[in-house]
Amino acid sequence: MTAILNKAHIISTDHLLDARPASLNKYSKKWHLAFVTIYCSRTLFSLVRNHDSKVSLILDHVILTVPPENGCFKINETTLTDIVKEKRLEKLQIIGGVNGVASSLQTSLNSGINGGAEDIARRREAFGSNIYKRPPSKSFFHFVVEAFKDLIILILLGCAALSLGFGIKEHGLKDGWYDGGSIFVAVFLVISVSAISNYRQNRQFDKLSKVSNNIQIDVIRGGRRQNISIFEIVVGDIVCLKIGDQVPADGLFLDGHSLQIDESSMTGESDHVECD
Repeated sequence: MTAILNKAHIISTDHLLDARPASLNKYSKKWHLAFVTIYCSRTLFSLVRNHDSKVSLILDHVILTVPPENGCFKINETTLTDIVKEKRLEKLQIIGGVNGVASSLQTSLNSGINGGAEDIARRREAFGSNIYKRPPSKSFFHFVVEAFKDLIILILLGCAALSLGFGIKEHGLKDGWYDGGSIFVAVFLVISVSAISNYRQNRQFDKLSKVSNNIQIDVIRGGRRQNISIFEIVVGDIVCLKIGDQVPADGLFLDGHSLQIDESSMTGESDHVECD
């Protein structure tokens, strides 16, 4: 309707231009031309606004399809973290319990995951690997610097410096350095012994950590029980635990009885935690 009216107005202005009297003076012609120019400009602006409104209405109905983060998996890493690590059981119930989580991860409670190379690669790409970056080994110089940060050591060094200064001033350099120098020697001996002891303990701990972390665990893949390293476990694996086994990762308890876990290494509490 707007376009029809605008067209009629344009035709009427053409009629005005054709029917203008020849007796109009110079000023009347200028005013008439200005009026026609303004009127045509308003008509063009009206057409542009109508076109923009139609385009905006079309864009308001555009629907974007966003693919899921994990491809074929129906659950993401954030949801799993909330359920297992943060222990938000209400989210577990919304998904459908343990069966719902297993279905979302494409895991069979009887035969486990597929276990093929492609399946393992997809799971590692979607959820990551069961490994962590080890911090670099600390050098001997690091423990020497740590020993100097001790408040008692700093106080002894200050006392040694004062004793050395007053001794030299009072008895001269030849005889005045004994007391202050002796304190300095004693302090540096303490620092050296402490740094060497801590450095050796750290080296032994690194060796034990490398040996103890190379743990084998039983999982079910493709309907068969397999023995793999804890670093090869992926999200969705069904792990079979025995008495004395180390739990390789956070997870959900599927089946069993009288399962108790020692969490003293993480929480400091000696009491075992019972899982149900």
